Amino acid sequence: MNRRVIASTAIFALALSACTTVSVSQSPIASRWVGHSAGEFFAKYSPPLSDTDSGSTTVYNWRGGYNRIKLQNGSTARVSCTAKITVSQDYVIRDIEIISDRPGANGPSYCTELLTAA
Repeated sequence: MNRRVIASTAIFALALSACTTVSVSQSPIASRWVGHSAGEFFAKYSPPLSDTDSGSTTVYNWRGGYNRIKLQNGSTARVSCTAKITVSQDYVIRDIEIISDRPGANGPSYCTELLTAA
């Protein structure tokens, strides 16, 4: 009986450890900003429109990057980017969810072009 319990526990532990080694790829925007100061982000791109406390985090509604760009097809477009930015108690970005986006000058996402630029 003890061997069966030990074997079951070992199999369960092995299966659980396999689940924790799976990595989720981040978007280029998250790769650039997650772990950085929200103050740095808001200073560079404009302050948030509003915020909501959510336990130990704050979710900011942000819109910025207003611009007129020339698209690959030669036409021009007014663009901006809208995002929800989740920030920890120590004002560090934990997640960025893009809410509204348009094609950029050089690809399918203006937000990516704007928020990943050096």
